[in-house]
Amino acid sequence: MRFALHGIVLCLLFASICPAQDHGWEVGAAGGFGWISNATITNPTGSVNAGFDNRFALGAVVSQDLYEHLSGDLRYTFRDNDLVLKAAGQKVNMDGDSNLVHFDLLVHAFRRNARIRPYAAGGAGIRYFRATGTEYVNQPFNDFAHLTKINEVKPLISVGGGVKARVTDHISVRVDFRDYISPFPEELFVPAPGAKIKGWLHDFVPLAGISFRF
Repeated sequence: MRFALHGIVLCLLFASICPAQDHGWEVGAAGGFGWISNATITNPTGSVNAGFDNRFALGAVVSQDLYEHLSGDLRYTFRDNDLVLKAAGQKVNMDGDSNLVHFDLLVHAFRRNARIRPYAAGGAGIRYFRATGTEYVNQPFNDFAHLTKINEVKPLISVGGGVKARVTDHISVRVDFRDYISPFPEELFVPAPGAKIKGWLHDFVPLAGISFRF
């Protein structure tokens, strides 16, 4: 949670030092819950599902209207994500989280003065994975992979969309959906000899929040 608060504060500071221009600026906060499509680790005896548990998300965003139908978002999202290995009704996990920072371009269906503005979004950034729990001495599924207490940074692709609904001239309600796509963090899940990791992470995150225009 300390990382989440730091990320939100940085977004707010960024917004506060931006000069006022004809283009509208917004700063907002949001919360939600994410579902992850994890990867698979295989060895000659079988396979396990490897990745992260489904948990809550918190975030902050600084947005600017660049043109009538185009805006840009600088977004920070905190994901509470325990590391997990599971198969055949058994499961082993370790405490962890991840911090996402990315810039998206938003293409709006309507002009900037419209009260309701649906949009498509796409961008890129980084995802900082952290394992914060205690490593196992004798870990289940250690013939597939070992969960390690380490940090790892991976590139991130962000795709999705959403809608902004203006409540007043300075306040909007915003609903977003993102698919956060990243390579699998193989340093957190160290494959056992003879085991292989297949697949990327797809993190499906709906968010709802409020933003303030100035």
